[in-house]
Amino acid sequence: MRLFSLPTPEARGLGMTSQRARDRLVERLRAEGIRDPRVLEVIGRLPRHLFVEEALASRAYEDTALPIGRGQTISQPWVVARMTEAVLEHKLPERVLEIGTGSGYQAAVLAALVKNVYTVERIEELLRNARRRFRKLGIDNIRSRHDDGRLGWPEHAPFDAILLTAAGETVAASLFDQLAPDGVLVGPVGAPGAQRLLRYRHDGKAWVGETLGAVSFVPLLGGLG
Repeated sequence: MRLFSLPTPEARGLGMTSQRARDRLVERLRAEGIRDPRVLEVIGRLPRHLFVEEALASRAYEDTALPIGRGQTISQPWVVARMTEAVLEHKLPERVLEIGTGSGYQAAVLAALVKNVYTVERIEELLRNARRRFRKLGIDNIRSRHDDGRLGWPEHAPFDAILLTAAGETVAASLFDQLAPDGVLVGPVGAPGAQRLLRYRHDGKAWVGETLGAVSFVPLLGGLG
């Protein structure tokens, strides 16, 4: 596990962005059913307030989604923790593809736990901001790409896990094609108001989805923004 160094006062935080605020969030997540100690430790270290606009920093450790611009959000911490747990549950993957970089927070959580993270974002402005945050925190095991996330990143396939941070009504076959045979895909699926968090694994004949709960995500859009 790669724990984050917090070299500056800004990264360490004060008051509502302090380590105490992160500790309270971890306790809340534990009470809400998050069990993996690796996930809880990373969330307790990672400064989520650096992944939102300064005006929202005081709300960074609330268990809620927050706007990051361009109609996108940073996911609720419980959702980030649950999706990460679902990826790690059966084995520790080495190569993970994330579809939808957004603020970069989910990728940063993954980067503390797995060897290599690949992340694709269709909105260039969000990707530039996420890359700046990765550099600020010294995260060097994330590779990012400005592209239509529905296409995945076939040049680096197969992946041990694929994680979707936006919801489509189905999962593109091209993404399953980029999974290792024993891999796992986790993400929200369904129409707005009827989304479910699913985890897909191969049963020897087909990719089979397991429902992990109801969720609400922004839609998975195509093209470049």
